[in-house]
Amino acid sequence: MKIYTLHTKQNLPISLDKAWDFLANPKNLKIITPDYMGFKTLSGDEKEMFAGQIIQYIVTPVLGIPMKWVTEITHVVDKKYFVDEQRFGPYALWHHKHFLKEIPGGVEMEDIVDYKVPMGFLGQIVHPFLVKPKLKEIFDYRKEKLIELFGEYKEQ
Repeated sequence: MKIYTLHTKQNLPISLDKAWDFLANPKNLKIITPDYMGFKTLSGDEKEMFAGQIIQYIVTPVLGIPMKWVTEITHVVDKKYFVDEQRFGPYALWHHKHFLKEIPGGVEMEDIVDYKVPMGFLGQIVHPFLVKPKLKEIFDYRKEKLIELFGEYKEQ
């Protein structure tokens, strides 16, 4: 069983409060997801984030085929981190940790995603040229969108 990890960091020139308010709001995930993914929240985004929250989405990750994705927010520490875990969806495992930390002149946002592709050996074969590049593309889009929304961080 191969488990892969995606690790990204981004600094934003905003306060910790502003970063948390945006990133911890499930409704904002659509804003930072590429349009071609057809991302739509079906339920679970009506309340402020809490541990145990179930959020249901429709997403079109590959070949224009819509897929239901169900995540659970398993851990929340206000203005520090939250964790979402896939309960149903395109991955055999999806465990996404979101960390926020105040830095001079802004906030550091860190994402660590541990994931396993489905279909065993076949999934491992397609991972390097299908899954991994697609995830990189999504997180690159997210980075650019956050810069567009909040500005580019300048070293202090």
